[in-house]
Amino acid sequence: MGKIKRNERIGAMIKILTDRPNYIYNLNFFSEMFCASKSTISEDVDIIRGIFERFQLGEIRTVTGAAGGIKYIAYPSREQSMIFVKDLCERLSQPDRILPGGFIYMTDLIYMPEIAKTVGEILASQFVQDDPDFVITVETKGIPIAMMTAKALDCPVVIARRDNKVTEGSVVTINYVSASSNQIQTMSLPKRSVKKGQKGLIIDDFMKGGGTVKGIVDILKEFEVEVVGVGVVIATRQPEKKMIDKYKPLMILDEIDQINKKVVVTPAAWI
Repeated sequence: MGKIKRNERIGAMIKILTDRPNYIYNLNFFSEMFCASKSTISEDVDIIRGIFERFQLGEIRTVTGAAGGIKYIAYPSREQSMIFVKDLCERLSQPDRILPGGFIYMTDLIYMPEIAKTVGEILASQFVQDDPDFVITVETKGIPIAMMTAKALDCPVVIARRDNKVTEGSVVTINYVSASSNQIQTMSLPKRSVKKGQKGLIIDDFMKGGGTVKGIVDILKEFEVEVVGVGVVIATRQPEKKMIDKYKPLMILDEIDQINKKVVVTPAAWI
């Protein structure tokens, strides 16, 4: 391989860093790849950092220490997040999305890769400092958002299931109360999926009373896992008192009127 030009190095480094957010690459990795000195690579990193800051493309963060290096943080700007979330709210506030029981149809949107990716990056940016070991959700609609959140955090996804699957080996099963239906349901988690002492981030697509999330919290207690946060795509305004205290919704379902065909979804205050 001949001499690699700076613009070629920078293009390749941006591709590598953004393909795997939150993963630490040491300077030796790029130095050996491009046959360039560490000082040259450091200059390239400074240029990339400036590009990302100028165009609000996220953050290039330096990690110190023996295992240090650089990593890309998928961090949408406040302005970008607001524009995206407002548009999503408008799309979700259409009367034809109203479902019986005070729910709204959102599957078509959260299963769109680009929307799921952006939602995941926004949620991940709120918990990256907590350094979770895994993202957990309950099957099935929360999986796309959980997957994209985990990608932005560079950690695995764990799925809590309502029915035990024989292919997952031995499991821990609990009963929990669904706040929306006030019925007792079951939740199972494979014993091999998480380890004692790990930190978990809960991601869910919809929260009404918080019963499902409370169930995930309870089952993680059985594994002696610390819950570092709860991220939700949409939470209802009512009931105001949920079964969990601390959670971060992306949007709020303020009103849903089945009779008059009216639904109002707004960005969460922190957006």
